[in-house]
Amino acid sequence: MSAARNTSRHDREAVVDTALRLLDEVGLPDLTMRRLGAELDVQPSALYWHIENKQALLAAVADRIQAAARPSPPAELGWRDATAAEAAAIRDALLAYRDGAEVVLSTRALGLGGDEAHRRLVRALERGHDSATARVVATALLHLVFGDAALVQQRLQADVLGVTSDAVGMRPELTPDDDEAFRTGVDLLLAGLEQRASIAD
Repeated sequence: MSAARNTSRHDREAVVDTALRLLDEVGLPDLTMRRLGAELDVQPSALYWHIENKQALLAAVADRIQAAARPSPPAELGWRDATAAEAAAIRDALLAYRDGAEVVLSTRALGLGGDEAHRRLVRALERGHDSATARVVATALLHLVFGDAALVQQRLQADVLGVTSDAVGMRPELTPDDDEAFRTGVDLLLAGLEQRASIAD
């Protein structure tokens, strides 16, 4: 069957669905247009009917990962608890897919795709702060979320590959201590914001 004919069986959503599944199965380094085409039974060039290029594909995958985060907390929750809940939800979404943190981080760094994770944090922070402050703090908090998730995923991948990290005193598995360290970091950042706001008042 020709590539052009075969392409009609797929749309953009199907291409992104397959790319996300492949990301989880083989990881970012092996998520190539050639492999994606083979998975969809089309020539790689046929994918460009739906996706402009590899970066656009990864941006769409990053958007899908962010969209998979659990729903935002209820409106009656205060800004601090709501922001902490959003940060945890975004981290969980990144960790739900192999190399998810790297995909979302790299596409955001390049200014590609949507920015749903940042918007969610901004909305939570705006429950108690002005928009300008919310945007800046959301960016700082997002850096914490990305960094933590990327570190955890690299350690988990090292464990899968059988790479030991005893020499540098690091644990390859995700532990309750990792979750506690993340929550503590978020709490300290938000406590600092709360204290600064109270001094300003």
